Amino acid sequence: MRPLTDITPKPLLKVNGKPLIEYHIEGLVKAGYERIVINHAWLGQQIEDTLGDGKRFGVQLLYSPEYTALETAGGIVKALPLLCPTAQDQQFTVVSADIFTDFDFSLLPTVLGQDLAHLVMVSNPLHHQDGDFYFRQGRLGDIQGEKLTFSGIAVYQRTFFDELVARQTPVMRLAPLLNDAIDQQLVSGQNHLGCWSDIGTPDRLAELNVNGVTEQS
Repeated sequence: MRPLTDITPKPLLKVNGKPLIEYHIEGLVKAGYERIVINHAWLGQQIEDTLGDGKRFGVQLLYSPEYTALETAGGIVKALPLLCPTAQDQQFTVVSADIFTDFDFSLLPTVLGQDLAHLVMVSNPLHHQDGDFYFRQGRLGDIQGEKLTFSGIAVYQRTFFDELVARQTPVMRLAPLLNDAIDQQLVSGQNHLGCWSDIGTPDRLAELNVNGVTEQS
């Protein structure tokens, strides 16, 4: 996203005059979420200065700063004490800040049962036509169903990250964990058919500002 992100963190890039991350905050509040943890690295203080404590959104905002980028799984592990502060808090929602979507967060499951994760999948965009995971009848598998793209929206069990916590691995990608869980048939999913865009380039951001959503295949 350079040069845009040279002076602005990606979550604060604007769509129709509003930072990307504010759309997520508003959507989560509408769905009944009362506490949101935001992890950040590059220019993260700008995010805290812009969003504050969350009072203007009607939610509590907490921050988990990363002084070196920890990748997605590493960032989640670092934020776990804030995401699950009590023994009763055993699952949580994760939303990538650099996407734009009209997804209704109230549609996410409140109980995962035996599953370790629940992923929201979307149709493959033109820049990622091979997709990520196979989806069939509410389950993710390795070879059956339609291969779709992971939206960046998911619900996870706290125990999904137990091994990383025990290993004290600071930097870790999420994909290997998901692949292992999918192989064990422990990941459910749903297919979001509405608006979704991965804001990965300045052109995609510009197109979103013009059209409201980037073209999907």
